[in-house]
Amino acid sequence: MDQRVDNVFIEGDNLDVLATIQPGSVDLIYTDPPYNTGNDFAYADSFRTDRGGPAGRHAAWVDMMRPRLVAMREVLSARGAIYVSIDDNEAAYLRLLLDEVFGEANFRAQVVVNLNPKGRQLGGGFATSHEYVMVYARDAKQCVLDASSHDTVDAADFGQSTEDGRAFRHLPLRNTNKKFNPVTAPTLHFPVYGDPVTGQVASTAFEGAVEVLPVFGDGRPAVWRWSRPRIDQRPDDLVCREIAGRTGTRVDVFQRDWLHREGGRRKKLPTIWLSEEIGSTDTAVAELKALVGHVFESPKPTGLVRRILGTMPADAVVLDPFAGSGTTGHAVVIANTGDGGTRTCLSINSAEPTRPGSNAANAGLATVADITRARLAAVSELHGGGLELR
Repeated sequence: MDQRVDNVFIEGDNLDVLATIQPGSVDLIYTDPPYNTGNDFAYADSFRTDRGGPAGRHAAWVDMMRPRLVAMREVLSARGAIYVSIDDNEAAYLRLLLDEVFGEANFRAQVVVNLNPKGRQLGGGFATSHEYVMVYARDAKQCVLDASSHDTVDAADFGQSTEDGRAFRHLPLRNTNKKFNPVTAPTLHFPVYGDPVTGQVASTAFEGAVEVLPVFGDGRPAVWRWSRPRIDQRPDDLVCREIAGRTGTRVDVFQRDWLHREGGRRKKLPTIWLSEEIGSTDTAVAELKALVGHVFESPKPTGLVRRILGTMPADAVVLDPFAGSGTTGHAVVIANTGDGGTRTCLSINSAEPTRPGSNAANAGLATVADITRARLAAVSELHGGGLELR
């Protein structure tokens, strides 16, 4: 059996390369396309020749991206998702374009990413400190994206513990969302029996128990989050307590929500990702410099991509069609090393020339594809995982 190679790199125009990938074979796409800052970008397709002015530049960028996004959608599996980095220059256009290609119903999030905490100090106006990541499913009903993470769990939130040292917190067993009530969820409105002295809870009456009905803080009828069978299955995860409510002292039922649980605790990801959590442009430059030198101006930090990888299964097939400095492939190797995953990554980059006199050119890296290749080779040398060039 052939040994798995974590990273595969193909040099070429991504539109041509995407056409060679088996439809539905990719689980996750993360990509950082060229941002339209008013300068020509490398993908100088023929339809750009008659474009002019700001409106023309936006139209040219959309024309460049549309067929590539369509091709990306074709290679995504039904369970898959796509994450696209973008800044304010094209964020509005990209959002509309992704709605067009993937469908509004498959929109998952527009994440604000704080990659420059000090803000850009050059030029006028505000010191911009953020970019965006647009997230879409291939098919929202089948997508396996889990928008949560182990890393965002704060142990300080679980301030209580059992005699054997297991940390937990109390959560109301009643559903606190007022959309759920005896009218909208009648099967979840029923009496539960609890003893506030011993803490025991059951779905049927027992000696010393009092009847407890779910109510909101103002006394209006509510519903439980658990059904009767689930209460019977997990009595040790429930506790009856006497509390001081807005209408006076009352007895209520709470869930013991454990810090450590089977499968590992995860917490929903917010839609603002801070640099201290995922890294910054400065840390990304340092990561790249340690491998091949300071040869790329604005790489993405591996922490950003590792957070994205963490929302998908550990065996995901990953694709980066605008691979740039090779951050995605680097992050895949780190993620696999950390959790024993079997992710594989296909990176694509064009032979866009590096700027004459730049650090990359002076280092003998004539194209951006040379930078990608050099980084992925260095990652393989340092961490393993291998590199296949096609």
